[in-house]
Amino acid sequence: MTEIDDTDRAILRALAADAYANAGEVGRALGISQPNAWRRIKRLSDAGVIDGAHVPADRAGLGFGVTVFLGIKLATKGATRLEEFERAVIAIPEVQVVQHVLGLFDYRLRVVARDIADFERVLRRRIMVLPAVGQVEANVLLTEERRDGPI
Repeated sequence: MTEIDDTDRAILRALAADAYANAGEVGRALGISQPNAWRRIKRLSDAGVIDGAHVPADRAGLGFGVTVFLGIKLATKGATRLEEFERAVIAIPEVQVVQHVLGLFDYRLRVVARDIADFERVLRRRIMVLPAVGQVEANVLLTEERRDGPI
């Protein structure tokens, strides 16, 4: 594990607030030199602490007004079935996140759709026909509060 000090934490906060900020801007904001900021950012990136820059897109602005979380319990299990299911579900464009979880369900999916009718189409024609799908539970997202910044 990489040792992280207060300056590294401040760099992570600065980059979480503005992923486009360059080392010079980060350095000026924190009162450190651009080369020092660059070296620290590179070290954090090389260590895997910084996992790339992400630009969050507004799903509603792109026409995807419905987000649904699906809990999926597979009817049959085994390494082959898990791999088949994962390969198939990852190929569905509306499925934004696939999480293999421990608990009542085997998988948790985040699915986006234009509206409820579009979600029903995705569910019936793309998800329910996947290998080994058994029980499915859907939860429609009503609101979402985001906590920006590093952990």
